[in-house]
Amino acid sequence: MKFEQRIHQNQTQKQTQKLAMTQELQQSIQMLQYNTDDLLTFLENKALENPLLEIKVDTDDSLLLYKSKNQGSSQSGDSKTEWLEQVPDNRLSLFEYLINQVHLNYRDTYLRKLVLHLIQFVDKNGYLSTPLEDIRVQTQATEIELLDALTLLQMLEPTGVGARDLRECLLLQIEKDNIAPNLAYIIVEEYFEELANRKWKVIEKAYDIELFEIQEIVDYIQKLQPYPGAGFSNEDESFIIPDVIVKVKGKQIEVTSTKRSTPTLVFQQKYFEQMSQRADKEVLDYLKNRKSEFEFLQKGVIQRGNTILRVAEEIVSQQHDFFLDPKRPLKSLQLKEVAKKIGVHESTVSRSVNGKYLQTDFGMFELRSFFTVGISQGTEGDELSTDMIKKEIQQLVDEENKNKPLSDQKIVESLLSKEIKISRRTVAKYRDELDIPSSSKRKRYDRK
Repeated sequence: MKFEQRIHQNQTQKQTQKLAMTQELQQSIQMLQYNTDDLLTFLENKALENPLLEIKVDTDDSLLLYKSKNQGSSQSGDSKTEWLEQVPDNRLSLFEYLINQVHLNYRDTYLRKLVLHLIQFVDKNGYLSTPLEDIRVQTQATEIELLDALTLLQMLEPTGVGARDLRECLLLQIEKDNIAPNLAYIIVEEYFEELANRKWKVIEKAYDIELFEIQEIVDYIQKLQPYPGAGFSNEDESFIIPDVIVKVKGKQIEVTSTKRSTPTLVFQQKYFEQMSQRADKEVLDYLKNRKSEFEFLQKGVIQRGNTILRVAEEIVSQQHDFFLDPKRPLKSLQLKEVAKKIGVHESTVSRSVNGKYLQTDFGMFELRSFFTVGISQGTEGDELSTDMIKKEIQQLVDEENKNKPLSDQKIVESLLSKEIKISRRTVAKYRDELDIPSSSKRKRYDRK
C-alpha cells in the first residue's frame, strides 16, 4: 500500500477591524479616569517635561469644597460660605497635644519618661495599640511602673485616651463624669458584654433594677466618645473638587462644567518660533514632537470635559426628580442606559463617573451614586430603585413605636400597603446595609 502526502499552500487576504491601543489612546483613557485633582497633577508633570506647555487653572469662587472623608456618600452644604468651615486648621496632632500636657503637668522623672514612651503607642483613635507586656520588654520597666505610667497617661485629655479597649475607654469617661448614672460604672465594668448584647435580664436580676433604668444607662453610654482621638488629625484632609455644577431654576435644571475640571493649556508660541530658527535637526524634531504632544493633550482635556458633561447631563435628565423633589428620589438607572443614549461604550461612562462629583445647592454627590439597581413591581415593567426602597424602610423605622419596633415582616406589610412588593429577606438585607439593627435590638424600655 502506497501513501501519498500532498501539501498545498494557498495565499488568501482577510480584512479585520482591530482597535490598536496606541500610547496616545491609552493616555486619553487615563485622563478620563482621573479626577480633577489627579488630572491637574498629571498635566503639571507633563508641563515640567514640555517647555512649550503651560497650564492655567481658572478659579471659581462659586465652588463649595468638601472634605473627602467619605467619598461614597453625599455631603450637604447650606450656604456658599460653608467652604470656610471646611478648611483644615493647623491644630496640634493628638501626639503633640499629649506630649505638651506631659511636659506641662509632670516633673522630669523616670515615670514621666515612661509616659512619654507610652504615648508613642497611642493610635489615631486614642487607644494604646501595643500590649503593656511588649512595652515592658522594650523598656525593662517593672509591671507596676508601667501601670503607674499608664494611669498618668489616662489622666490626660481627651478623656478616655490611653484605653486598651472600648470598655476601658468608657470606664475612664464615666469615672470623670459627675452626672453619670449611679450604676453606669459598675455595670460597664462587670456586665459589659451582657449590656452590649442586650442580655439585660441578667443585669436586671443582678442589681434588682428596672429595665427602663438600664435603658437610661445605655442612652447615657451612647453619648460618650468611643474614639477619644477623633478630634485630632495628623495630616491635612483632602478636598473634593466638583466637575459639574447643577443649578435648579424653577422647573429648569442647568448643568455646567467647572473651570477647574477643564484647565486651559497654553502653547508657548514665542519660544517655539525662537527655537525653530535654529538649523539643528534634533532641535526641530524635538520641537515638532513637543508641539504634537501639546495638541494631543489639549484635545484630550477638551474631550474629557465634554464627555463628563454629556454623561452628567444625561444623568440629570434621567434623575430629574432627584433635583426637583425635596425627598430626593432616585429611579433605577444603569451604566448601559446612559452609554446608549449618548452613543459611547459602557466603560467610557464608568470612567466618567468614578471619582467625579456633581455640586448642587443641597450637597455634593459622586456621579456614580446616581446609578441604582431596580426591583420589578409587576407585569407592566415598572421598577423601583433600591435607593427609594431603602428610604422607605428608613422612614418606617424612624417613625415606629420604639417600645414596639417593627419586625421585618411588619415592614414588608407596610411597604405592600404603599404598593412596594419585596420579600422579608430583601428587607433584612437592606436593613443591614442601612446599619439598622433587628427589631429586638431596637426595642426601648422607657420609664412609664
